Amino acid sequence: MIEQLIEYDRELFLYLNGLGTTTWDGFWMFYTTKFNWVPFYAILAYLMYRRLNSKMFVLTLVVIALMITFTDQITNVFKHGFERLRPCHQEGVSEYMRLVKSYCGGRFGYFSGHASNSMSLAIFISLLLKSKYKYIFLIMIPWAVAMGYSRIYIGVHYPLDVASGMLFGLFSGLLFYKLDKYLQSRFQLK
Repeated sequence: MIEQLIEYDRELFLYLNGLGTTTWDGFWMFYTTKFNWVPFYAILAYLMYRRLNSKMFVLTLVVIALMITFTDQITNVFKHGFERLRPCHQEGVSEYMRLVKSYCGGRFGYFSGHASNSMSLAIFISLLLKSKYKYIFLIMIPWAVAMGYSRIYIGVHYPLDVASGMLFGLFSGLLFYKLDKYLQSRFQLK
């Protein structure tokens, strides 16, 4: 059963990765690079600041930093626990795929840190700002899904790595949103 799932995952990876063209390579490399999203993060921070007072804004930034740290560390635990090779390190796959990056990354890829971190942020921000910006999830969720897809496109993660990362990111985003809500209520009472 597991072997069949892994085989389907490889086939889907080769199909999706094979759809790429040199015309789109630059776009997806730009998209997948975290540093390029700093202006987007700054806009999100500004929207949060407008919704919260200064003390609560700082508290929320701390919670987001904890969320990203938590999500990133759990991702690493899974990568080193499962030791599933990235497609670009996998014999029988690497010969048939497109590697858009100049390097492959670490040996193990289950599950995707990009997918988990971006989805956790998307969920957290969507929940935090939904009362003021009703449809923010229509920006945040597709942004996170595209971030996950970018990892398949450039050749460093299987679809199952991405889907699992997104699922964990959903859990992490919800968990830390609840923590932020709890802390906000505790600090506002003082």
